[in-house]
Amino acid sequence: MKLWRVDDVMTKDVVAVQEDTPYRDVVNVLIERRVSAVPVIDRFNRVVGVVSEADLLHKVEAGGEAKPRIFESRRRRGERAKAGGRTAGDVMTSPALCVLPSMAVAAAARRMHEEQVKRLPVEDDLGRLVGIVTRSDLLKVHLRSDAAIRQDVAEEVFRQILSIEPGKASVTTTDGIVTLDGRTHFRSTADKALRLTRQVPGVVDVIGELSYDVDDRLAVGSEVGTPFGIA
Repeated sequence: MKLWRVDDVMTKDVVAVQEDTPYRDVVNVLIERRVSAVPVIDRFNRVVGVVSEADLLHKVEAGGEAKPRIFESRRRRGERAKAGGRTAGDVMTSPALCVLPSMAVAAAARRMHEEQVKRLPVEDDLGRLVGIVTRSDLLKVHLRSDAAIRQDVAEEVFRQILSIEPGKASVTTTDGIVTLDGRTHFRSTADKALRLTRQVPGVVDVIGELSYDVDDRLAVGSEVGTPFGIA
């Protein structure tokens, strides 16, 4: 079963700036391209940082304040340094949190949530910039049609993985919500169908209406209830 990866949804035509790009030019790039951040790259096209609107706003927030306070936190010192920055390298957040094109969309979403970031530069094995993925990009997976989702569940989950005989179970999909109906021989097969269907790209929720003949999970020492190593 094909799981969507970062390279399925990322923006490949990504704009970037150099470390020595002047502050005003960075502002112009963000406004003209209508983006909220840009990666900063070195002369080898490797990502060294990211400049966001938040980084650039420190200069506006400072309002000409030049003298440091008597007691300053480390964060405050960093913000004041960015407020006095003249180039992208002066104001960027570094190191940049990057991902590989092969990372699963779900894993990228977890990374964004854990790190509280809105975007992730995408780099190849040599660290060179090849794209950028944003929160809105990750949501593209839910633009898949109901027909495409149903096809994946019926062909890949039911037929190829679980070998459910035609006519024994059915799949209907409405607005990304999948309903599984019918009957399987083992309860473990019905459980696997539910779990695997939830992994199909674009599925919003799964309604399980599958019944079964034998509850094989009650068999002593049975391992049938563990779907392909998934607890």
